Amino acid sequence: MAKNYLLNLIKLFQNIGPGPIVAAAFIGPGTVMVCTLAGFNFGFSLIWGMGLSILATIILQEMSGRIGLATGKDLSQLIRNQNTGLFFKIIQILLVLSAIVLGNIAYESGNITGANLGLGVFIELPVFNLGPLTIDSGNLLLGSLAFLILWIGNSKVLEKVLVGLVIFMSLAFLLTAILVQPDWGMVFKGFIPSLSSEQIPTLVALVGTTVVPYNLFLYASLAKKKWKSPDSIPAMRRDIILSVLLGGLVSMAIVIVGSVNESLSISSAKDVAAGLEGVFGKAGTYMMGFGLLAAGLTSSITAPLAGALVICGIMNWSQDHQSKPMRLSFLVIVGSGLIFASFGIKPVQLISLAQLANGTLLPLISAWLIWVANQKSWMGEHKNPLIINLISIGIWVITLGLGLKSIGNVLDFQIF
Repeated sequence: MAKNYLLNLIKLFQNIGPGPIVAAAFIGPGTVMVCTLAGFNFGFSLIWGMGLSILATIILQEMSGRIGLATGKDLSQLIRNQNTGLFFKIIQILLVLSAIVLGNIAYESGNITGANLGLGVFIELPVFNLGPLTIDSGNLLLGSLAFLILWIGNSKVLEKVLVGLVIFMSLAFLLTAILVQPDWGMVFKGFIPSLSSEQIPTLVALVGTTVVPYNLFLYASLAKKKWKSPDSIPAMRRDIILSVLLGGLVSMAIVIVGSVNESLSISSAKDVAAGLEGVFGKAGTYMMGFGLLAAGLTSSITAPLAGALVICGIMNWSQDHQSKPMRLSFLVIVGSGLIFASFGIKPVQLISLAQLANGTLLPLISAWLIWVANQKSWMGEHKNPLIINLISIGIWVITLGLGLKSIGNVLDFQIF
């Protein structure tokens, strides 16, 4: 019996698709901070918001994967091959490139910095000051490691590395949540929707950190490489549903851990780990530190991977992971993120521009995704059923609100 169980477990891991890479992408240091703050400020009352985020992510990611398998093209290739006027095609391409590439450079900086804060729980690496510049060797080490994994790894190697990191990261956060010993009755009560005006920004952040535009491009590209045929849509569907559910559980675990954090305030990722020491000693701090390290490292691999796939797809270049265009794209995104992270530069303007572009892109790409998934000429029998369309319209309204909120934050005016 034990042998059969082991064989079934091995078979399960062999059949895992790129879904865990999506989970790795949205559980980064930013998600750790947002979920911790949600628990720290509001307890379990916004767990229902995570449930909403998970549903929206599953619907949109399944749609992107289904489009990839039904058409044999990823989203960036479909945008390039649309029969629209040249002007609108150029606008679409520029919008996607600015949102995904600039956004991923900004996020890469945060991912590397967040991973280094997790590493700092175990070991403090030296920091060198050169005039006005501060060179953090931890950032350099982790950024270089992410680039090395991208450089030498083919799609199968990357998949296995990321799946392994996601499993360890998930265990770290889930075990930390169990150590907290929360009131599970109150946790389940958090699934009942309730919302006050002061909770709205945090709810927007929870949904925004989970429903990520570049993940839609990433999964469509990886899914069509993994399965290559519409016959594999059921396998793809299982892959993305299980992966996003796991990611959602991890995010909820972080909310639970945040609810018992004893810090007077939380303004950095370091406060997240430090505030747990009084609750259950060094063990919890180490687990949270490892979780933060793994979250930052996985996201610092997936962000440039997604950016490179978009650049090469939209420019009609090779998307083979070891091709020159892909490797050059890795270098640009990781290198730029590493410059901002390692030299103490705060890319405020870049982040603001990325937020503006992503805020514009999210509702547009969601609407376009729904439209493509309803085109019988492209999708055939795999086009959206009515129930998915009804749910998708509701999700699109949410993405529109998120987009308007992001644009409002950048342009400094209050929308809600």
